[in-house]
Amino acid sequence: MVAGFSEDGMIAPPVQAGAGGFGAGRPGDGRLADNLVYFSRVLRRAGLKTGPAAAADAIAAVDAIGIGSREEFHAALSAVFVKRHEDQPVFDEAFRLFWRSRDLVGKMIAMMSPKAADNREREKQKAGATRVSEALTADQPETPNRKKPPEIEVDSRFTTSAGEILKRMDFAQMSAAELAEARRELVKLALPLDKVATRRFRSFNHPPRIDPRATMRQAMKSGGDLILPRFRERKTAPPPLVVLADISGSMSQYTRIFLHFLHALTEKRTRVHTFLFGTRLTNVTRQMRRRDPDEALAGCTDAVRDWSGGTRIGATLAEFNRLWSRRVLGQGAVVLLITDGLEREGVEELAQEMDRLHRSCRRLIWLNPLLRFDGFEARARGVRAMLPHVDEFRAVHNLQSLADLAIALSDDHTKTADPRRYLNMRRVA
Repeated sequence: MVAGFSEDGMIAPPVQAGAGGFGAGRPGDGRLADNLVYFSRVLRRAGLKTGPAAAADAIAAVDAIGIGSREEFHAALSAVFVKRHEDQPVFDEAFRLFWRSRDLVGKMIAMMSPKAADNREREKQKAGATRVSEALTADQPETPNRKKPPEIEVDSRFTTSAGEILKRMDFAQMSAAELAEARRELVKLALPLDKVATRRFRSFNHPPRIDPRATMRQAMKSGGDLILPRFRERKTAPPPLVVLADISGSMSQYTRIFLHFLHALTEKRTRVHTFLFGTRLTNVTRQMRRRDPDEALAGCTDAVRDWSGGTRIGATLAEFNRLWSRRVLGQGAVVLLITDGLEREGVEELAQEMDRLHRSCRRLIWLNPLLRFDGFEARARGVRAMLPHVDEFRAVHNLQSLADLAIALSDDHTKTADPRRYLNMRRVA
């Protein structure tokens, strides 16, 4: 059920995968259009917003450019089917699997040749691979088992539940159904209840702080014959929460899921400011205040021009410090910086702007999806420049990491994410 390309990169006629399957056998039998229609259905099952009109446009585009190279074919279909920046990785993976090279002679030789044991470490799946594989195999009938397997009763009291597996699953490896379930679970997370003391006061019934104005005002009602002390205490309020999220190509999948968590947080508390950056800085605070989460994220996508592009962390932080720092970083603000820290140039500027940002806020928490790897080390120049200027260094790749973040925001004395351990590890190495 897969169309193919020849050895020289030119589009080969679609091939039929099996009896009753979808495909074409000989050149010129007119099955390329059918393959394009089926490819559109696969993309729709994988989460892309496609329909019959997109399939017709794809057929017209291929007819206009002719049968050319694989790169031209990929560019034409991408221009038709990809409507959102975050859909590009899913489309690329679907294109690679669906329009793969046939190489029948090479496959026959590989089947007949002896194989040596492959002890190499398996490559991690690309983002969207699970969704694409499920979409490709959705229409294939299940083969009935010839022999009924024996019934085995297993004591599942100490096994891992589906909810626990979902909490620890990487966002980039989730299927479309798992992503939808993860978004629903994000709304149920216990949101942080952190509060800080403000300069304003409110009346209070117990000592130790006396309110002189309220005391004299109450005494004037009785002509000064009876003076009873009045008390007050400082008001407490949630501190401003400022989010700087990286939406470059390596971070777009994680940032998009985090925005669902941030949308739920924006509905529960005031003074939440959201900024997205890639090669430029974009303020999407107004878009995140919309009621519907899908509408809010669609507004963010429309407002951002450099989604899934490059990244310039130092330059965008300099722009934030110059234009927005005095406006939003007051009254004990907490800053969440979401990026992988892979800055290739301008490391001196990055360290300087990180130091300025750290001095302007009460807490600076760096959320990095690279911490999902057990052997993570601070070897990149950008990471080494940023680590000395953050208070906490946390992962942001699954539901469990977001739950830990919500707990950390409610506690000012969290020491489980001390960034100095990575700096000390670097010195020892």
